[in-house]
Amino acid sequence: MTATKTNKPKFAVLGAGHGGLAMAGHLALMGFEVKLYNRSEERLWGVKSMRGITLEGEIEGFAKIDVASTNMKEVIEDAEIIMVVVPATAHEFIAEQCAPYLRDGQIVILNPGRTLGALEFKQVVKKMGNTSDVIIAEAQTFIYASRVNGPAQAHIYRIKNSIPVASIRAYLIPKVLGRLRIAYPQFVAGDNIFKTSFDNIGAVFHPAICVLNSGWIEDDAEFQFYLEGVTESVARVLEKVDLERIRVAESLGIRAMSAKEWLYLAYGAQGNDLRESMRANPGYRGIMAPNRLSIRYISEDVPSSLVPMASIGNKFGIPTPTINSIIEIASTINNTDYWSIGRTVEKLQIAEMSLRELRLLAIGEKL
Repeated sequence: MTATKTNKPKFAVLGAGHGGLAMAGHLALMGFEVKLYNRSEERLWGVKSMRGITLEGEIEGFAKIDVASTNMKEVIEDAEIIMVVVPATAHEFIAEQCAPYLRDGQIVILNPGRTLGALEFKQVVKKMGNTSDVIIAEAQTFIYASRVNGPAQAHIYRIKNSIPVASIRAYLIPKVLGRLRIAYPQFVAGDNIFKTSFDNIGAVFHPAICVLNSGWIEDDAEFQFYLEGVTESVARVLEKVDLERIRVAESLGIRAMSAKEWLYLAYGAQGNDLRESMRANPGYRGIMAPNRLSIRYISEDVPSSLVPMASIGNKFGIPTPTINSIIEIASTINNTDYWSIGRTVEKLQIAEMSLRELRLLAIGEKL
């Protein structure tokens, strides 16, 4: 579809980190009206002083950003599509900040939702007293592989080929895509929020690679995270985490794709096994390992991805010993009880729901 002045949606991008700067800049370069929010001024001063964002890599150019603000109302009040691009551990905070200003007809998309992010977001908005007819959706993964490399500058290593998106009330997915694909033809229909949640491949890659390379990371060694950080033995652990994720999804009646299948779908990368497929992915080349363990690959992906997967597995009697061990070791490494702060079935208010009730929730029931 060709965007015209009359059919172009207005976007709000919430978050000015690695992903938010890339998304805001790219949308603006494509000719969309974009407003950028961040809760602290520190991340915005560069964008404000430069009056825009410089992109390098797969997308290059200077994108003018008219509004970059810490004022949530100013950013989202006239936006049709609100793209939430913050760590999943901040979804609750963003939902609280958005709730007073959300209105009928707006679409909120978590990029990504990790595991059951849309459900958590919707419940927070409801708890805050907002009953507007807002569509809450989540992407299965983030569309960009990107990094901030300056105060108002981001490098886009790769734009993924195909990203499923699903909304609470799955019958509204076509409505979401009808507007979203004007900007992003890469987004496709996901089956429902449980499918997008369990096709969360970051849960497979991020925590385990960090935990199993913790010595090198703390020693500030330079190595390519997804390539040199995944040896044959590390890959075997990733495959076990992947298998447990798939089995928990099956308990919900969901056929989750394998990490190997996802690499082919998202990047066109393929190989005889998971490690070969990862090494064949050009989007991973040049992405260096972090230099500390107090990062979102653990602090976000463990409580917002692995914990809900293990919690649902426990609810339906599906063992997750490898996932549990990664959670335990990560908790020890960062001296944080990720079980207690994570998205458990109790916190998500689905502990007492039957399988039938959960499936109804995903396809059409209002919360």
